[in-house]
Amino acid sequence: MLAAFQLLQDMSPYVKFGHFTANQAILEAVTRDRRIHIVDYDIMEGIQWASLMQALVSRKEGPPTPHLRITALSRGSNGWRSIGTIQETGRRLTTFASSIGQPFSFHQCRLDSDETFRPSALKLVRGEALIINCMLNLPHFSHRPPSSVASFLSGAKTLNPRLVTLVEEEAGPIGDGGFMGRFMDSLHHYSAVFDSLEAGFPMQCRARALVERVILGPQIAGSLTQIYRNRNEEESGRWSEWLDTMGFNPVSISFANHCQAKLLLGLFNDGYRVEELANNRVVLDWKSRRLLSASIWTSPPDSDL
Repeated sequence: MLAAFQLLQDMSPYVKFGHFTANQAILEAVTRDRRIHIVDYDIMEGIQWASLMQALVSRKEGPPTPHLRITALSRGSNGWRSIGTIQETGRRLTTFASSIGQPFSFHQCRLDSDETFRPSALKLVRGEALIINCMLNLPHFSHRPPSSVASFLSGAKTLNPRLVTLVEEEAGPIGDGGFMGRFMDSLHHYSAVFDSLEAGFPMQCRARALVERVILGPQIAGSLTQIYRNRNEEESGRWSEWLDTMGFNPVSISFANHCQAKLLLGLFNDGYRVEELANNRVVLDWKSRRLLSASIWTSPPDSDL
């Protein structure tokens, strides 16, 4: 899995685009903080946080390197991220942090059996800058039930976080929606992903085949399963729209963050581009197809403390 994931990062900006945009927003939000607490909805292998740690320890201005605490949500072993897998991710991150001099601690927060998030299960420390990180349905991620995502983001609102970083697929039904509309949209979406990978590594057939088999194949199967299960339900829309409806406030993406995204795409095929849909939301496009978006938010003024 890790080998396929590394190949995917080499072939495409699909993963790094979301990670780098979220991390840059986090860095800009915690410039004067001595303690940072990130609650990660789906940490997977924890790749996102290595670059954040490196950026924190290399800062030349402000207070000494802050203490970084990451809390990963864990689920049962029935197809979700098992507790053992999360523990292994925590060990890798702890070892890496120690090697570069980053003060660090790692914790888990177990979801209920029905994927419900209970904010009271989190260990919060006064004075920490609380960050909520939510990466959804990226190629190497599992599809999560909408009710689980809603439970997490609703619970996050009560914690009054400094920042909410959200990365999600850009998908929506074609035509009047329903099963066929969602199926066709998924078909077009993954066709664009395959096309972008082929353009990036046209001669690397074995490497591309490994990524397709280990990462994209299961992702497509999960997407179709979700479409079939929810075939009689109304399309829930994008989670960024849901956050807006819930009263979260948009946080503008900085010029430096925009420039970083464009520099990243310059390392890959010319078919990629950055599209700005709102002052707090940027989208990764492949040719005329939107692949994924990153948006930045903060808690509403009247959030429960």
